[in-house]
Amino acid sequence: MGPLQALSLLLLASLANSVAPPPSGYRSTLTHIDSKLGFTKAQLMRRAVHRSRLRAATTLPGYSTTSSMSSTGPRLRSGQAEYLMELAIGTPPVPFVALADTGSDLTWTQCQPCKLCFPQDTPVYDPTTSSSFSPVPCSSATCLPIWSRNCTPSALCRYRYAYGDGAYSAGGLGTETLTFGSSTPGEAPAASAGGVAFGCGTDNGGDSYNSTGTVGLGRGSLSLVAQLGVGKFSYCLTDFFNTSLGSPVLFGSVAELATSGDAAVQSTPLLQSPQSPSRYYVSLEGISLGDTRLPIPNQTFALRADGTGGMIVDSGTIFTILVESAFRVVANHVAEVLGQPAVNATSLDNPCFPAPAGERQLPAMPDMVLHFAGGADMTLHRDNYMSFDGEDSSFCLNIARATSTSTSVLGNFQQQNIHLLFDITVGQMSFVPTDCSKL
Repeated sequence: MGPLQALSLLLLASLANSVAPPPSGYRSTLTHIDSKLGFTKAQLMRRAVHRSRLRAATTLPGYSTTSSMSSTGPRLRSGQAEYLMELAIGTPPVPFVALADTGSDLTWTQCQPCKLCFPQDTPVYDPTTSSSFSPVPCSSATCLPIWSRNCTPSALCRYRYAYGDGAYSAGGLGTETLTFGSSTPGEAPAASAGGVAFGCGTDNGGDSYNSTGTVGLGRGSLSLVAQLGVGKFSYCLTDFFNTSLGSPVLFGSVAELATSGDAAVQSTPLLQSPQSPSRYYVSLEGISLGDTRLPIPNQTFALRADGTGGMIVDSGTIFTILVESAFRVVANHVAEVLGQPAVNATSLDNPCFPAPAGERQLPAMPDMVLHFAGGADMTLHRDNYMSFDGEDSSFCLNIARATSTSTSVLGNFQQQNIHLLFDITVGQMSFVPTDCSKL
């Protein structure tokens, strides 16, 4: 080998070593959609009840929903979300505040030129000004999950995503660079991921909940988790009533759970339903209140072969929803502890119980324990399943009953200050009690 060849190889090796590897982990922040709007606790609860009912009525398997085909491709259905995720999109980066949804896959944001766009606080992303944007042809494998029509060689991938409350987004699929984190001193440094497929929405309508789009955190191939190639993500939701606090959402190597004190990490298998393959299902085997295992038959929450039943872990549903037979057992035992019958026992909402005269806070209550497959027990302290309604002077059980469906949901109110890790690679959900404000 001559000296020039040796020098060339040395230069090539030096250049190869100077290229930074892609990040192994990403961090962002979730903020509640009612953050900093000045609502009272009672108002927050009423807004939460309304959104929770909407989401359950339009997204749970077993509820009747209509669907149709549009001229641009299949009409998909999703639902409302409760938390906004802070990102940036494009080069140079444009702020992207997205509704985080563990129940859907597609990530989309409003795009110029807008045929119809809802108002947003930040500039609308313009793909023509970004050096990292590329349109996706309909012949691409990336387009397959949202395209079922005939495709010509020159045609681009189109999508239409419809929500149960009438909101929708339609446009073209493209790839872009997403930026996580912040360049602010003292915060996690920004990290970018290139080539992420997303919906560039030029026709959007409905209630945006202060967002500029949606980020899909489901199990499908178009979800952000799958596209980052990290195999796992975690989040830790702070106090529901302190909406000014941000909640961390972590991807890849930074998503791991840390133990503190006597708390141990517990794990249960993730299941998959043929009806809703993108959702995170777990096997709930029973519920205890204090030292009492409640008389709920073992198969009440079983996920059946046809995709019915089971329990979904969902960041976008506020109150845990239990199939009616289990809900009544839980509500009756809470009533016994409080010594009061529910005042709205026949309502679709969570049941409330009259507080004694002059009582302004919750009484002492036993822990509620959710028993999952694999011996994983999730302990819910009083404030994770009860609240006090000062306007009606009542104690409320923040668990609702399912109607017209056999599917249950673990809601985000019950997930407060529990760090949840979803490891898609091994098919496992792990969790540990954590002060999420310190994570």
